Amino acid sequence: MGTALVTGAGRGLGAEIARALAARGLTVHLTDVDPEAAQAAARELGPPAFASGLDVRDAEACRAAAALTVERGGSLDVWVNNAGILVTGHVWEHDPETRRAVFEVNTLGTINGTLAALEPMRAAGRGHIVNVVSLAGLGAPPGEALYAATKHGAIAFSLGTLADLRRAGLRQIHVSAVCPDGIWTPMISDKLDDPDAAPSFSGRLLRAEEVAPKVAALLDRPRPVLAIPRWRGAFVRFLDAFPGLATRLMPLFMADARRRQRRWRRRIEAGKPP
Repeated sequence: MGTALVTGAGRGLGAEIARALAARGLTVHLTDVDPEAAQAAARELGPPAFASGLDVRDAEACRAAAALTVERGGSLDVWVNNAGILVTGHVWEHDPETRRAVFEVNTLGTINGTLAALEPMRAAGRGHIVNVVSLAGLGAPPGEALYAATKHGAIAFSLGTLADLRRAGLRQIHVSAVCPDGIWTPMISDKLDDPDAAPSFSGRLLRAEEVAPKVAALLDRPRPVLAIPRWRGAFVRFLDAFPGLATRLMPLFMADARRRQRRWRRRIEAGKPP
């Protein structure tokens, strides 16, 4: 069925995406900046899944990971750029090192992974790159503006790459940007008391186990952009189309988001996860 590579696959959504791809019969190469976490996740899946450490900020390391995937699996059919980090707060609160790190992982990491995947995919004339973005890539949530900026860069690169592939006549290589709402993973599990993270809790808090199959389903029906759930994508795009209105409504939005965040905290503290 082919071979897939998933970044940030040691835990959370990345591990679940790897599981969903393995269930479809693909040999999955799980990568993570924490190689031990990647190895543990691969052991859970069992052979033929395998793992290695990967820092997506390193372009040459991404190319080496692509080469290893081809060597071990015979091809590189799917590459999922899932690795990402989230920081919250007013934009003037982040130091230069933090700003650089978030852009290097979320934006440059997506670019590095995409370009590394395209080398064997262009040679084969087929393949699918899936970039896990976020609803923040479609809007501008306060408290998460730095994160959103990196995700806007990721989605722009995804769509521009797809257009470049088509104008080069490569119609069997697909690029999809997945934009899910907040997902209950280690990325936000420590932010239940963080008011700046309220936008991540403003909609329907998703589980990685329900998002991963939707990511895998893109292999059957490729889409340039997939918002999960779709109505939230439409809502965010509406606000993005009317920035003046969105700015006026933002205090109401944040107040409602904080109420939802506190409600989720009470639910989770009572042992009722999403």
